[in-house]
Amino acid sequence: MTSRKVVVITGGGGGIGAATAAKLVSQDWTVVIADQSLAAATDAAERCRALGGTAEALACDVTSSDDVQKLVRFASDRFGGIHGFFANAGISGLVTPLAEYPEDVFDKVIGVNLRGVFLCLKYALPAMRAGAGGSFVATGSTASIRGRALVGAYTASKHAVLGLVRTAAMEYLGSNVRVNAVLPGPIHTPMMDSINEMAAKRNPGGGGVLRATPAPYGTPEDVANTVAFLMSPDSSHMNGAAVVVDAGNTVA
Repeated sequence: MTSRKVVVITGGGGGIGAATAAKLVSQDWTVVIADQSLAAATDAAERCRALGGTAEALACDVTSSDDVQKLVRFASDRFGGIHGFFANAGISGLVTPLAEYPEDVFDKVIGVNLRGVFLCLKYALPAMRAGAGGSFVATGSTASIRGRALVGAYTASKHAVLGLVRTAAMEYLGSNVRVNAVLPGPIHTPMMDSINEMAAKRNPGGGGVLRATPAPYGTPEDVANTVAFLMSPDSSHMNGAAVVVDAGNTVA
């Protein structure tokens, strides 16, 4: 049991998830870091503890209803409740035209990026409302609000994530729970590197799937700072919001 606020982070083993865990620990949150890779989650938790925080690691496949329910129960039972939930787990899929996109890969992307957020909303929100309430944040993308050639599964999944967030925000309107989305643009992460590598193989010298961007790539910490704000009381009047973090790329 802890008197600190408790946040659960899926996809917390690296990139944006790990940066957010470190940021929230620095603000005196207790973090439960979930990742499909227990080794990655454990490493991120150890780094949080090295900062003087309280952190636990758990293996979780967000496409599994059983795993997500176990995650919610673990955080609730171990620490007495959940005050924040960051549904961040996601995969990129392939860089290829829709006509060539493998159906099994499409289904996998939808499973992780969309079903994963759905299951987190389904099981975390009632637990949060039954307790002290709090803030739920899902990771969308600037691909939630614009088209991206060659990454159709990813773009479709992120459009749908924003729809789920807005639906949940309306369903929990007036309760003690808020639901928002953070929409990162190009961020220096292993996922972004993988996307650009696939794009380069498909079109050598083509500049990657994003081609030239008018603003520099961001860092995981840039997104973590925004998530921390959405978790805080300073964002208490924000619900159903889609907060873009992209240095102006989307509007340029």
